[in-house]
Amino acid sequence: MHKADKQQVVEELTERLRSADALIVADYRGLTNSQLSRLRTELVEHGAKLTVVKNTLTRRAAEAAGADALLAMLEGPTAIAFVEAEGNPVGVAKALSDAARETKILTLRGGVLAGKTISNADVESLAKLPPLEVLQAQLVGVIVAPLTQLVALLDAPLRNLVGLIDARIEQLGGSAAAEAPGGDDAEEPAEEQAAGAEDADMDRAESAQAESPAENIEPETNEEE
Repeated sequence: MHKADKQQVVEELTERLRSADALIVADYRGLTNSQLSRLRTELVEHGAKLTVVKNTLTRRAAEAAGADALLAMLEGPTAIAFVEAEGNPVGVAKALSDAARETKILTLRGGVLAGKTISNADVESLAKLPPLEVLQAQLVGVIVAPLTQLVALLDAPLRNLVGLIDARIEQLGGSAAAEAPGGDDAEEPAEEQAAGAEDADMDRAESAQAESPAENIEPETNEEE
């Protein structure tokens, strides 16, 4: 391969490393061309492209792309599954894991997911996750459930407050209704008590006047004497 061709390959790999949402590295040594072809076809269905790469050129591309974590995985025959923006990393991991188990030849080395290095064990764990659609539905459920609870909590005090206000209004209305009929009757005993008090004062005054003249009457003199 000419130097210019190598440079072009490095540039293309660098761009793919930068743009890939995830990638998984595998050792394909011993796989037949038909096995590789079937694996490529299956990975395309999950939004990934399997590429057999030269380690020397891939190291240069990884350094240029800032993917230094990839360097330790570039030993021996190497194939990289580049997961594109709309791809499904879980489906890709599952396809590679199934191929490794079925062929007894393909070996997973690890990869990079969301900018983080993952081991071959991490790839196996990723392969055991539910399909992407199920994960998305579960995520929506996790988000919606607390929001529903929050709405209920915010709504409950308002309902309670309205109930308390209504009860207080009914209570005040009942008290006013109970006091209204007895207003005039409450004043009548007071007037009767005042009249009774005046009568008692007049009786005492008359008694006093009746006793007073008896004390001031001078004894009569006998003119005939």
